[in-house]
Amino acid sequence: MTMLDALLAAGAKINAAAFAREHGVSARTVYRHQARVRQEGEWRPRSRRPRHSPQTTPAELDALICKLRTELAPDNGADFIRDVLIKIQAETDPPWPVPSRSTINRVLGRHNLLERNPAKRPRSSWRRFSFARPRDCYQIDATVVALAAAQTAVVFEVLDDCTRTLVASHAAPAETADAAIAAIEKAIADYGAPALVLSDNGLAFTGGSARHGIVGSFARTLLQQGVRPITSSPYHPQTCGKVERHHQTFKKWLATQPPPETIQQLQQLIDVYRPYYNTERGHSALPSRCTPQQAWHAALSLGGPHSLPIQTDATVHKCKVAANGSIHVGQGQVTNIGKAWAGVSVATIRNGNHITIYGPDGQPIAHTLLDPNRYYTRIHELQMINQH
Repeated sequence: MTMLDALLAAGAKINAAAFAREHGVSARTVYRHQARVRQEGEWRPRSRRPRHSPQTTPAELDALICKLRTELAPDNGADFIRDVLIKIQAETDPPWPVPSRSTINRVLGRHNLLERNPAKRPRSSWRRFSFARPRDCYQIDATVVALAAAQTAVVFEVLDDCTRTLVASHAAPAETADAAIAAIEKAIADYGAPALVLSDNGLAFTGGSARHGIVGSFARTLLQQGVRPITSSPYHPQTCGKVERHHQTFKKWLATQPPPETIQQLQQLIDVYRPYYNTERGHSALPSRCTPQQAWHAALSLGGPHSLPIQTDATVHKCKVAANGSIHVGQGQVTNIGKAWAGVSVATIRNGNHITIYGPDGQPIAHTLLDPNRYYTRIHELQMINQH
């Protein structure tokens, strides 16, 4: 109750103009409250809710969104719900407006069906890093999957960086180099060889011998195909973020299936999942939420071992280290990595002013930030990865 309403309810006589000047309200408001108290005989609080809410989601649509939230699991996020609503709307006469992603999330929130994660970064802060063509780069990584009787298996997944196409998925008893080779050979047989294969520093990919100058069997297999292996910086799994994130999608789907008892049964489930993921499931990171396979077929050209990868926000360079240990990267800038690398062919990925230099075995040698106002970066200014 406001002071005005309290005074009016108590029967006090008020000079409307004086009260309005003293309390910073209009005299019209005072007269309106006086009339309400005279008419009703007492003061009663009233709801501030508007009489009409033309933008409110209809109850029938609310119920449909909540129903789809349950039926579409595990792919039951707002984007997937909206995909289904678009299909339903196309078959409805007359058509009705399809709610936006944010509206669907608000509906789910009102019904306590939204999984809230306050620590998660908002989409507006994302900066996607991706290659421009299919086969410019494949990402490979392994994840552990539970079998029956407390046993486990490993699934190697190979993802095309540009289109998110799952080009291969291979179940194995353990994370070994042989299993990694089997997975990448499946990918090459079905989709062709890429220019680069990006992996983490797991023993299956590096063999644990790269620091001694010995090329592991996985890297050797790629080099024989003309493919250049590269590995992420140590302790920085975000570099392989696309395939790392895909593990979650695969495991959510797998949780809705009968638990596999053997590796053979796991591979059978994988063979069902891959066509669904590639050809039926729209992807939020792709244009118009198309499927990975649609993005692959829509590409104007394909990458491969005989062409340098194309990226929208980074460049890839093949450099031969000069006798004094220098390479040219960027717009005429010179970086010295040491005479020990003289005559060696290295690969450099430049993302803005940040460069990462990879040796012939795909292992990162060093990374640093280039100063656009300086011509030369000396060796002691580089962060030498292999020394950490």
